[in-house]
Formats: sequence, C-alpha cells, structure tokens
Amino acid sequence: MGYMSFSVASGAPKPVRRKLLREITPTGVERVVGEDEIIVSKTDLKGSITYCNDVFMRLAGYREGELLGAPHSIVRHPAMPRCVFKLLWDTLEQGEEIFAYVVNLGKDGAHYWVLAHVTPSYDAAGKIVGYHSNRRAPNRRVLDEVITPLYRTLLEEEARHKNRKEGIAASTEMLFALCRDKGMPYEQLVHAL
Repeated sequence: MGYMSFSVASGAPKPVRRKLLREITPTGVERVVGEDEIIVSKTDLKGSITYCNDVFMRLAGYREGELLGAPHSIVRHPAMPRCVFKLLWDTLEQGEEIFAYVVNLGKDGAHYWVLAHVTPSYDAAGKIVGYHSNRRAPNRRVLDEVITPLYRTLLEEEARHKNRKEGIAASTEMLFALCRDKGMPYEQLVHAL
C-alpha cells in the first residue's frame, strides 16, 4: 500500500511516492478524544491528506510529513464497515455533507472513536476541489449501545460474501433497511441517536 509525502524543494509541494513499511495490528488500546478537542483534516478529491491539525497528529501518532499526501485511509481501522465509507464518499460526491461515527487506527495500533462531520470544499467557481473533516468526541452511550453492535453486524455481513463489492452492497442495504425501519434517512438517524 503506497502513499504520498510532500517534498518542498522548489517552494511548491511535489508528490513523492513511498511505501508504508508495515501493517498495523490493532492493540485494543483506546485513546479518548477530549470533549474540547476538534480533529481537523483536509483532503484532495482522491482522499489524500492536504492538511492535518496537531490534535489529529497526536491521536493518530503520525508526524505531519507522514500524513501530508497520504490517503486518509492511513487511519482506517479494520473494525470500520466499508459500507459506511461508501456512503460517505457517495454523499460527498453529490456535494452533500455527512456525519458518521468512525473508529480510527493510530500508527501504534491504538484506536480512537470520533463523530465526523465531512463537507465538500469548493473553489471560487463552485467546483468541488476537496473535502474538509472536523471530528469530535462521540457520545459514549450511543457508541456502546448502538454504533458498536451495528458496525459489528455490518462487518459480519460484509465478511459473509466472497466478493468485497457484494459484501459492501449487502451491508449497505442492511444500513438502509435500518433507516427505513426507523423512518428516517441516514443523516437524521445519526443525529437522532
């Protein structure tokens, strides 16, 4: 799995390809996002990080040079259902904002939960040029009682299928069925929890 880092030799960022040196194994150690902390990052249209704040670097355990140019998926935890990311990207590509509970994986294998708010970023002509994400501490009760069991079920559904695409489609349908049962779209469901 490769990622980009930036080298500033001529004053302008130049992408340089590097390989991630190792797979990261989750340790089960949890870092807690402080109630007054906000994690901020920006990406280009392909999800490569173009900005990250100090809170993001501290919680993820990476230096700025390791994150800039890297795919945001560098912090993807294997306990995160792929269907949630598909929903996120589909929503953003339509020019809409999205809120989602996300578990991220730090460089050392520790994890941290967030409530993410991701929005498209526009240029002066109104064209989407990237994405902006603010993440805050999640509601622990909602996390423990709703999100963790739901994500476990979605992951199990994804794993039941030999083909990754079929697994994502099946778990996405499960998520949308839950929304239909609750009588609200996903965005309202997240806010109602």
